[in-house]
Amino acid sequence: MSTSFSSQTQSSQLRATDQFLAPKTKDTLQHTGYDIYPCFSAQGPVFSGFDTLLSRILQYQSYIIIDGYAGVQWEAFISQLKIQLAQQNISASFVDVNTALLPHSGRDALLADSIGNSDPLFGKIFTGSLSDFFSPEKLEALQPAKGTLNIIYGCGAALSGWEGALLYIDLPKNEIQFRSRAGKVCNLGHTTPSGNARLQYKQFYFADWPVLNRHKKDILPRVNLIIDEQRPDEITWCEGSTLRNTLATMSKNMFRARPWFEPGVWGGHWIRENIAELNPNVVNYAWSFELIAPENGVLLEHEGLLLEVSLDTMLMLDNKAVLGKAAQRFGTSFPIRFDFLDTFNGGNLSIQCHPSVPYTQQHFGEPFTQDETYYILDSKPGAEVYLGFQENIDAQEFRNVLEESALHNTPVDIEKYVQVFPSHKHDLFLIPNGTVHSSGKNNLVLEISATPYIFTFKMYDWLRTDLNGKPRTLNIARAFDNLKFSRKGAVVQDTLISVPVVIEQGADWRLLNLPTHPEHFYRIERVELNSRVTLDTRGHCHILSLVEGGRIRVITNGLEQTVHYAETFIIPAAAGQYTLINEGEGEAKVVRSFVKDDCC
Repeated sequence: MSTSFSSQTQSSQLRATDQFLAPKTKDTLQHTGYDIYPCFSAQGPVFSGFDTLLSRILQYQSYIIIDGYAGVQWEAFISQLKIQLAQQNISASFVDVNTALLPHSGRDALLADSIGNSDPLFGKIFTGSLSDFFSPEKLEALQPAKGTLNIIYGCGAALSGWEGALLYIDLPKNEIQFRSRAGKVCNLGHTTPSGNARLQYKQFYFADWPVLNRHKKDILPRVNLIIDEQRPDEITWCEGSTLRNTLATMSKNMFRARPWFEPGVWGGHWIRENIAELNPNVVNYAWSFELIAPENGVLLEHEGLLLEVSLDTMLMLDNKAVLGKAAQRFGTSFPIRFDFLDTFNGGNLSIQCHPSVPYTQQHFGEPFTQDETYYILDSKPGAEVYLGFQENIDAQEFRNVLEESALHNTPVDIEKYVQVFPSHKHDLFLIPNGTVHSSGKNNLVLEISATPYIFTFKMYDWLRTDLNGKPRTLNIARAFDNLKFSRKGAVVQDTLISVPVVIEQGADWRLLNLPTHPEHFYRIERVELNSRVTLDTRGHCHILSLVEGGRIRVITNGLEQTVHYAETFIIPAAAGQYTLINEGEGEAKVVRSFVKDDCC
């Protein structure tokens, strides 16, 4: 397999990261290992360039609405359109929807309850709509000119009420964050970048992304063209009907999200040494975001051209096909996430816990919380996991020691308070909310979890700074509002370390249940096969990962696709039956997770 990386060196000032920019084109010959650019065949052509886009625009009537997601470089995009228009001696009137935004004081008042606190990390989900960011009177005043091509553009352009062709510009959330770190992104309601990537992310998570997703869901059925702007000079686009038809097909077949990768202070080297297409010059890889639906995209491919849209676009169009029974409870929120935590030759994660459901709902506005598990995909001899308290834990003493450490930068003998367990390949550690935990070094953890992914309350971080030399934020008070000190001593061994049980088997395969905690709303199972096995979604969306074996073939509704070791893939509920075929040497093992029947 060969991939074109013509865009890797572009836009270096636009994005603050060492990660490669996703390519515009891909040779779709079969991979021999983990594919960082998995794609799905588009049900129609994908186009490239502003020249082809303008040609398509000119086939519409005189009103053009260009809406899109946060982080788009709107002025650069419009400048490219103007260049194409000038080359054809075509005049046009352009209207920036940002001129109808509320004044800064109105925006600040609007978001006061959501992000107006002094917490650098956490806010509360904004429940309003995109229209709340605009002055109705100013929107009404944005009228098209007569006798010319009219183009209104910007986040929320469709709110103008213009009748015309609707274009939508999408942008992967990893690229939004890379642009934010480079100081090239504005939050909703802002016209200039803030220069503070951490505070920008806080508004993205708690305000911008929720309202933009609601708006996107409303307009998706009538979008005429969808545009991928992550390569500003090499856009790709397709018809809205192509997008909708492709996602409808994906919703009935196996597919993979595009993973993305990040370094971290505790990061290791397993990912870098086992995933060939990544930049090898990055200091480490702490995370692989295999499937965190709010931040992953899916790549559509036609004749080698790639176009990416956010994964949650699928749920906006047909959540029932994807989620099945779970759609009633979770709506357009994908409930389960898979990600890797790499500490091979790295360091320990922070000592941490996650909030209870009532705390999450009250303080953050999220409907469910961050209940986790650690599946050990790989480990070195002597690797460990920190989990639960020692039998003789004194809560006040523990808090005093942590606060003293935070104040005076003194080390803590964590093992005096927290239990440590050896970790081996295929172990599963259960981490329901309120459980103190951490991965030690020399693990590759497949973290299987409920989707909320930022609500980590760090209590002790081994006196480290972040990769930029700045102190990492601790949340000792929040942690102690949520810690469950009853999870101590023998209770931990008895209830938080899963013991596999065979529940079905055939001639050369078996299915094991890896029991989760009663507070987990999802099941975890492992399929072990030598040749092949046919399974059924039974109305659930299955998230799977090949955790042992070189390669398997997955068949859904006659469509055959290949999965390599450590790749995560999704079988939507509507797929029904699917077949796994072992194409590697030795036994293959596939972990799968789905929402429990009684939690739907």
